[in-house]
Order: sequence, then structure tokens, then C-alpha cells
Amino acid sequence: MIYETLEIEDRADVRIVRLNRPDNMNAFTPTMAEDLIHALDAADADDNVRALIFTGSGRAFCAGMDLSPDGNVFGLDETIDPASPEMERNRDTGGTVVLRMFRMKKPLIGAINGASVGVGTTMQLPMDARIASPFAKFGFVFSQRGITLESCASWFLPRLVGMAKALEWSLSGRVFGADEALDGGLISEIVEADTLIDRALEIAAGFTAGTSPMSVAINRQLLWRMMGASHPMEAHKVESRTMLHTSTRDGKEGVQSFLEKRSAEFADKISDGAPMGLNWDNEPAFE
Repeated sequence: MIYETLEIEDRADVRIVRLNRPDNMNAFTPTMAEDLIHALDAADADDNVRALIFTGSGRAFCAGMDLSPDGNVFGLDETIDPASPEMERNRDTGGTVVLRMFRMKKPLIGAINGASVGVGTTMQLPMDARIASPFAKFGFVFSQRGITLESCASWFLPRLVGMAKALEWSLSGRVFGADEALDGGLISEIVEADTLIDRALEIAAGFTAGTSPMSVAINRQLLWRMMGASHPMEAHKVESRTMLHTSTRDGKEGVQSFLEKRSAEFADKISDGAPMGLNWDNEPAFE
């Protein structure tokens, strides 16, 4: 499919998704949100795609929400009372994308090539690895625009970098560079711009080479979802179900290949669906 705001490239079993509005520094729009959700759905449905890399065309990753259109640029219907049951359909567009990323069965890698502020930064939070070029900029600039955090950042950010750093960055709204992002735990590496995608591909290969797609999918979901669990018993219960499921399928091949000192030939497909006890498409109701 040809997208209005994205450019898609496949490198073997890795799909590269480029935000592609370079004349606008890849500023985020409701159309980009729709394109991203469609691209995520398509990648999850394609068993040939094992991981996704996100980067930007031109000199920016994403300069935040495009503030130029008339009306509510965040995709919200201003006629709906926030206390009304109709709020179910009145959701910030960045949040819908981030929640879809959260539900992904494939690893997500951010290769942040340049400026990324506002939703350009918050959309990175549910990715499983984030690396950046020395030219990257980050900023949770919402307080300087008179608005709140969005894209589920109040849930993700303190879990990733700790409450103190999340408060510092969110309350000040200041823009900071790659060095500070690395020190604060927002990214894991700074990579020269001309090798950024190559390094992201290496990280993707580390997730996919010799691994079971089903095991990777389940482990990704377990780790993200259990961050909100109230007791380790919740993890124990769901892990017991997923271990039973995998140990009778790809797990048999994994053990046998280890004993026979050969490469495993895993057969389970993501398209076969989630194991019992892990409804990875489930999302709580918006209230």
C-alpha cells in the first residue's frame, strides 16, 4: 500500500517505516496516525515481517503535532463534553497510535535521526529499543504549549526513565539533546547518522535471528503488560499458561535442536493467534 505520510521499505524480515513529510519536518497529523495504525496492522498480519524500525525522512524524526490546520489539531471533537459517554470516541490521535504499538507482536525499534518533540517523542515510548543520531533532539514540550501530556506518556515515561526524570522533563517542557536522552535512559545508544539504520538493523537481527516469532511476541507482551500488575502472582498465572502453550509447540523444537546441536526450525506463526491467557488484542474500555 502507498501511504500519504509514510514510506515503507523491507530489508529481509525487517520493515523500515519512515515518517515522510520532510517539508514539514514530519509533523504529525491525524492522517499520519491513520497511516501508522494501518502499517502496524499490516506488519502484525504478515508472518514474513519479524521487526519494525521507525525513522524520519530528511533532517527530522517528527517535529510534533502539525499546528497549522484549523480546528482541533489533536483530532479531538471540541463539541463533546469531557464528562459525556461520547468521550469513548473522542481520543487523542497520538494515544491511539501508541496503544496500537503497545499491542504489537513484533519488536519495535526507534532510529531517531533528528528533531523529535511532543508526539514525536511520546510515540517512541512503547518501542522496545531507541537509538539516536547526535543530531537528535527530544522534548515533552506540552507545558510550554499550555496542554497536557498525551499518547499515554504519563503511563510510559516514568516506567522507562523513573519518576524524577519524567517530572523534570515534563514539567519544564524543555528540549534536550541526545547526550541527555542517553544519560536519562530514554535512548540506549548514540550512533553516527550515516550508520543509524545499519545499527538499527543489527538490533533487529538480535531480536529475530534464531528466535521463535511466537516466543518473541509473547515475551514482549508479558513484559509490557506486567509493568502494571499489582502482584507477581498475576505474572505467575499468565506465564504458566503461556509456558504450557509454547512448551508443547515451538518449545519442543527448541529443546530438540539444542540437544542435537543444530539450528532450530520454529513453525509457530503469529497469525495463528495468541495462546490462552494472553489476549494480546484486548484493550480496556475508554471511560
